Amino acid sequence: MRPCRHSRPFSPRFDGVLMADIEREILEQVLAGSVEPLVVVRTDQPDWPVVLANPAFHAIGGDDAEGRPFADVIEAAGGRELAVDVSESVRSGEAASFPMETGSREYLLALRPLQSEGDDSPRYYAAFWRSSTTSAAGSSAEMQHALLKAKRRIRDLSRDDPATGLLNDRAFREVFAHDWAVAAREKSRLSLVTFALDEFDAYVDVFGQHAADSCLRRVGQTIQRCLRRASDVVARPTGAVFVALSHASEEDNVRDFAGRIATAVRELGLHHPRASASKFVTVSVDVSVAEPASESREAGDFLSELLDRVSE
Repeated sequence: MRPCRHSRPFSPRFDGVLMADIEREILEQVLAGSVEPLVVVRTDQPDWPVVLANPAFHAIGGDDAEGRPFADVIEAAGGRELAVDVSESVRSGEAASFPMETGSREYLLALRPLQSEGDDSPRYYAAFWRSSTTSAAGSSAEMQHALLKAKRRIRDLSRDDPATGLLNDRAFREVFAHDWAVAAREKSRLSLVTFALDEFDAYVDVFGQHAADSCLRRVGQTIQRCLRRASDVVARPTGAVFVALSHASEEDNVRDFAGRIATAVRELGLHHPRASASKFVTVSVDVSVAEPASESREAGDFLSELLDRVSE
């Protein structure tokens, strides 16, 4: 499920008044009068918490949305694939639309950045669930969905690792730089976990490149399934190395998470006859918890040093 990009950003002005100048009480009354489910999300904070949700959204199952991470709310309403796509759109700072189903009803989920004058990037997003109840609207949504998938696939060819379908190095660096800037502004932490396949050159020598690509794909899928939030990201930036990015801040919890993934990879039972410690494919894990606000290094330098270390 892929988004449709819009060239014009949503304007935060109504008759010359900035959204930021409208008192929260008045804004809540405006939202309460909308028949469309709607939430407002704070995107300059970690996990993008929902700050407002109107009664129409509560009616479709969003009773406890306020304060929850936006990606978790979307995942509960429309599934993990949709949540991953929505997270990517929010990171890009662009408007987007996604067809989706909630219960027996079809909606078009529309995302609009709310940006005040002087802001370099949007600090808020509005998400609208627009009903598609008529056959004409349903057909239009289906056609749009097919077009969105085609456009996104063309764009993804430059962002995806061909062997695994995960983000490649360039795309991951863009995501990491964005999340690094948010964490620096909010004085929060970022967690990076790398997974390096052990003695993978020997595996390639035995089974060949086709089998090696299949192995990489299965390991990548396993790591992705273990991610705890839709806003978490996994990539294959180089060779036999995977990296996962999360906003989790407690190092012990991150190490437990990394250990579970290492166990899951070993339990795939991928035979590796030349492995010295085991006869199955395994991964070595490296955990880094960064505080960007106190780092002297830029995001790109921090990531490069980490990948150089685990690739040695």
